[in-house]
Amino acid sequence: MVFEFLDQRLKPIEDKVKAGERLSFDDGVTLFKTPDLLGVGRLATIVRERKNGDNAYFIHNRHINPTNVCIHTCNFCAFGVKADAPNAYEKSLDEIFSDAQAYQNGKVSEFHIVGGLHPDWPYKVYLDMVRGLKERFPDVHLQAFTAVELDYLARLAGKPLKETLEELHDAGLGSIPGGGAEIFAKRARKKICNDKITGERWLEVHETAHGVGLKSNATMLYGHLEFAEERVDHLVRLRELQDKTGGFVTFIPLAFHPENTNLHFLPPTSGQLDLRALAVSRLMLDNFPHIKAFWIMISPKIAQLSMSFGADDMDGTVVEEKIIHAAGATTDQIFHQREIIDMIIESGRLPMERDTLYEDTHLAAV
Repeated sequence: MVFEFLDQRLKPIEDKVKAGERLSFDDGVTLFKTPDLLGVGRLATIVRERKNGDNAYFIHNRHINPTNVCIHTCNFCAFGVKADAPNAYEKSLDEIFSDAQAYQNGKVSEFHIVGGLHPDWPYKVYLDMVRGLKERFPDVHLQAFTAVELDYLARLAGKPLKETLEELHDAGLGSIPGGGAEIFAKRARKKICNDKITGERWLEVHETAHGVGLKSNATMLYGHLEFAEERVDHLVRLRELQDKTGGFVTFIPLAFHPENTNLHFLPPTSGQLDLRALAVSRLMLDNFPHIKAFWIMISPKIAQLSMSFGADDMDGTVVEEKIIHAAGATTDQIFHQREIIDMIIESGRLPMERDTLYEDTHLAAV
């Protein structure tokens, strides 16, 4: 059966996709602006199934956010606060270890650790956190510290970034999450997170991490003040670094949540934009193995639908996510394994449980 595009501008893009040719910047802009969302989803499905067949991945993981105290004040963020804020918190190492132990006795595949840039914590706290978790949970992969945090830790340590990464890696750090990328374009980045490291520095941190043997994920925050062209620029820059290092594993488009932020006047993202961001990402990032639909941000139902819009991963059980919920996310903070499996099956895909780096994957018990 021949698929009929509503927008004929997608036909030459389809020819490229079917031939396995790389899409251009202009192609990316067209994909973001075309009214033919189903056509974009159809193209993304071609690439998704070429790379991952019917597999839909998930992980049994737990998020740990050690502190929300942060030296920065980003307009898009509802999580970070100053130390004297009434809702400020900082967990001791013992509390962090206890959090890790609390959920299913620490029997998960991954601890995902990100937090604020605490003005008073020395570098040793972070090093001891990694080392202590690895000693207590040797079989759990530690995916920790965004590029923004790693840049800060190198400054705290008074060491070059490469040396800091090597030390953390030796202590037990397994891989790097993709947070902090937001949007690389200077115009938009200045408006939403002017205090934060530049997009160029974010890319440099990940390139350095790849150089010391650490894999990483990548993200893009969309649905705030960015233009379609800036989204495509972001994707192209990630694609260029992946050509160079091959160190990225998964890309996760992150939907902006405006509630409780300085950008509260903006509307939340629509389900259509969420699906489009995932689909265009799959099409533009031809050298990324996986595209993740982060159910915490876009809802489980949209994440389920995204399995037909280019995504092949639904993240995981998560447990106690604080950052997105501070910005008004209404999703649960835990998604039980059985629920994930059932939703993947309902979407017509195969539920594949994985580890962080997709090195150990198996069909989940259904």
